[in-house]
Amino acid sequence: MPFRPLTLALASALALSVTMSAAAAPPRQDPATQVVSNVPSAQVPPARVKAALGDYRHWLDELSRRHSVAGLATAVVVNDKVAFEYTMGYADASTKAPVEPNTVFRLASLSKAFATGLTALLVRDGKLSWDTRLIDVLPFFKLKDMQAAGQVTVGDILGQRVGLPRNTYDNMLEDDVPYEELVRKLDEVDMACGPGQCYGYQNVAFSLIGDVIYTETGDFFYRLVDKRIFYPLGMKTASYGRAALEASPSWARPHRPVGHGEWRPFEPKEAYYRVAPAAGVNASLRDMEKWLIAQMGGRPDVLPADLLAVLHAPGVATPVEMHSTPWRRARITQAHYALGWRVFTYGGETLIFHAGAVQGYRTMIGFFPRYHVGIVTMWNSAGAAPSGLMPMMFDRLLGLPHVDWAGLESPPPPQKPQRKHGPRRHHRR
Repeated sequence: MPFRPLTLALASALALSVTMSAAAAPPRQDPATQVVSNVPSAQVPPARVKAALGDYRHWLDELSRRHSVAGLATAVVVNDKVAFEYTMGYADASTKAPVEPNTVFRLASLSKAFATGLTALLVRDGKLSWDTRLIDVLPFFKLKDMQAAGQVTVGDILGQRVGLPRNTYDNMLEDDVPYEELVRKLDEVDMACGPGQCYGYQNVAFSLIGDVIYTETGDFFYRLVDKRIFYPLGMKTASYGRAALEASPSWARPHRPVGHGEWRPFEPKEAYYRVAPAAGVNASLRDMEKWLIAQMGGRPDVLPADLLAVLHAPGVATPVEMHSTPWRRARITQAHYALGWRVFTYGGETLIFHAGAVQGYRTMIGFFPRYHVGIVTMWNSAGAAPSGLMPMMFDRLLGLPHVDWAGLESPPPPQKPQRKHGPRRHHRR
């Protein structure tokens, strides 16, 4: 199917960076790092967008030719419109079922933004506050330093600034220790710092927001996400949990390599579904296009601009995130965690970003609020090559020098004759 270029005669969406009221903002935010209010929108030159999308198609075709992933789905959104949609490879290599735009993937840590989005809606409704203390809501919540425990707020757990060492108890979660047992063992862990004083990425502690929401509303977390986010945005295939994933008409099995360019599916792991707010969402590319549009301000009826500004405001500094990959070392000059999102200064521009990984799945989403342009990518194997494509597109869109962050310009490794890897599709809407 031929490539569909973008028509750029579209109205700009409402800017995401708006003035935040002191009552709405989460606590312990450094005013020097907050999003500047009323930053004017800008437009990437249409010719540059068209050239970037052509390059993206070429890079994706090369990725497919090299059999670098089992299957992949990606889209580019500009000014609230899907400019480009592409799938490749297999949802299930054993049956040759292809990845399609409605194929459902595990989102892994991209799930966190749904939890923070729901929380923001409930804060606006007056059901709870960013300053709600966990000890006032959850009697079982304890830390080794109980004085510190008394200070931890909803904003702290969602902003990854509880004070616990990074990824506390993730190893035990992966060993199938129940979530309920892990949260009751938090008082056995030495604190890394006081609440709000340092960054420490969490899945178990983050997921306490589900308990808080149930206590404060009397309704289950996942039902409220469905009611307040999935349904109004038209995310028809989005869901929580392994059973829902496997009940989807088309869903991407996780795969492991069994030789160059060959993949074998395996059963999804249950562990991170047990921390649903942190890692429990399943969604298709079509769902994530709608989510990306909403996060860039295109659905103010569901996620108003003032709410998005709170979610995207830089919070605790995360300097370690500036050095984890070559593209980050080269392009990112500031890094913070917001509320379920990372906020990077990328080539001098604000980038709202997150990535996720569970066994057999990788996901990435990122957008520039000033330009209302964003990308989402999901794949169902562990290969890292696709993760370099998104910064290559960012560079193209911002007019930065080209760097092959995905390693596509180096010679591919020798390979034996292959069966056809699977269909590549450019989809019309």
